[in-house]
Amino acid sequence: MNKIVKAEEKDLEELGRLFNLYRIFYEEEDDLEKASRYILERFNHGDSEIFVAQEGNDELTGFVQLYPSFCSVSAVPILILYDLYVDSSHRGKGIGRLLMNAARDFAKGNGFKRLELSTAKDNHIGQSLYESLGYELDQEFLRYSLDVD
Repeated sequence: MNKIVKAEEKDLEELGRLFNLYRIFYEEEDDLEKASRYILERFNHGDSEIFVAQEGNDELTGFVQLYPSFCSVSAVPILILYDLYVDSSHRGKGIGRLLMNAARDFAKGNGFKRLELSTAKDNHIGQSLYESLGYELDQEFLRYSLDVD
């Protein structure tokens, strides 16, 4: 049985492993050191909120990472749900849904007015999950990106 908890320092090594797998899923190069460093920096600087799915005492089976932001038009705080990942050997068990619900509950309990996310156009499994949880596809705005490197 998986339980969802806020990530703690003891989770960082295993979380780095999962974050590396997440990046590989999105066709980034396998780089455990980079993934672990990124997670450690977010954790230490308090830049994000990270919740993990924990099976038994130590094994992490998934995570969700949330970044606080603002909607200036509505003049409210929001959360960006940027990262959601479930280890491939644990998919189909409802862990993604548990993580998404933990994100929603955290947002509600901490004064955020909205959760936002984006996903790949071909991520049909993710889209099905999001829509089943009440997320609505934005029909009004296009999303643009500019690499400045």
